[in-house]
Amino acid sequence: MLTSGQLQHIVKHSMAYGYLLSQPFSFYVDAYPLHQNEVFEQTDSNLLTYGQHNEAVRVLQQKLNYLSYYTKDIDGTFGLYTEHALKQFQKEQSLKPNGQANQETIVAIIKTERNRYLAPLKTIDRTYTIGETGDGIKSIQRALYYFGYYKDSIDGIFGPKTNEALYYFQVDHDLDVKQEINHQVVTALTEKQEEVKPPSVKTTKNQETTQQTTNDQTIHVAQKKAEQETYQSDQLITTAKQYVGTSYAWGGTSPSGFDCSGYINYVFNELGVSIPRTVSDIWNSAQPIEQLSIGDLVFFETYKKGPSHMGIYLGNHNFIHASESKGVSIASMDIDYWQQRYLGAKRIVVEK
Repeated sequence: MLTSGQLQHIVKHSMAYGYLLSQPFSFYVDAYPLHQNEVFEQTDSNLLTYGQHNEAVRVLQQKLNYLSYYTKDIDGTFGLYTEHALKQFQKEQSLKPNGQANQETIVAIIKTERNRYLAPLKTIDRTYTIGETGDGIKSIQRALYYFGYYKDSIDGIFGPKTNEALYYFQVDHDLDVKQEINHQVVTALTEKQEEVKPPSVKTTKNQETTQQTTNDQTIHVAQKKAEQETYQSDQLITTAKQYVGTSYAWGGTSPSGFDCSGYINYVFNELGVSIPRTVSDIWNSAQPIEQLSIGDLVFFETYKKGPSHMGIYLGNHNFIHASESKGVSIASMDIDYWQQRYLGAKRIVVEK
C-alpha cells in the first residue's frame, strides 16, 4: 500500500471539471467512479487474485463496496473478504464464482456500477431550476459525480456547487448553457454510455521491439513491418483523424471503441509500425526529444504518478487522443487541465 509520503497529489482544474481539487491518489480513486477504470487499464496484470496488493485491488474493493458486496476496509489487499465479495458478485451475475477478477468480471463490475449511477435518470420527467430540491436533483448529482464533475455531498439541493458542475458538463458537451436541469442535460448524461470491453494485446509475427542500451538506459526502437520502409507525420495525422468521434471503450483496441493507448497503438499499426500496448511502455520505448513537432507523442500524468495518458501532437498546441468523456477527439494543450499534467513529448523512431 502507498504510504502518505508516496501518495500522488492531483490538482484538477479544467473545462471538464471546473474546480480545484488537491488530494492524495487514494481519495481520487474513491472520488470519481468513471476514472477508476483507468487503473484497471494500466495494471500490469489482466487478473486480480488472492494475495495481490496494489491500486487496482483498492479500486476493485471500492466498486464492490458501492455495489454492497464488500464492507471491510478498502486497503488494496486482496484477502479472504475481497475474494468472498467477488464470488458473491460473480454468482449473481452468472459468472464462474472463482473469486478472481478476470477481464469478464471487471467488465461486469464496471457495467453494473455504471447502471447503478445512471439508471435513476430515466425517471426524471421535469425541469429543475436553481433553489429547488428533490430526488431528481440527487440523481443528477450522482451522475455528475460518476463522470467527475461534482464532488460535494449528494443533498438533492440545486445550489451553487451543483450549478457549477452542471455548467462545465454543458460546456464540455456543447450543450446550451442554462442554469437549469432540463431534458437536454438528462439526455446527454444517459447517452454517455460507452461500450466497455476487456483489454487485449495484439501480437503478430511482424511486431517486434529491439533494445539498445546506452548509458544504463534502455531505448526501445519500434520495428517496422517488412512491407513498408517509413512513415510520414502527415500520414500519421491523417490516419489518426479518421477515427474522430469513435467512442471510448475501456481496453478497446479497435474502431468499435478505443482506450487512450489502444487508439495510439492502432493508428501506428495502420502505418505498419509496431509499438507497445500501454502508456507507460510506450513512454519507456519512445525517444526523448528537445523540440515538439507534429506527429510526436505527448504524455500526461493523470490519475497516478508517471505517464498515464497520451495523444498525438497536431501542431498549434492541439493534440488528438481517446478521451473517456468524448472518445477520439482533439483537445488544446493550453487548457489548465492538460497544462498542469503535461509530462513531455517523445518520438517513435522506426528502425529501417
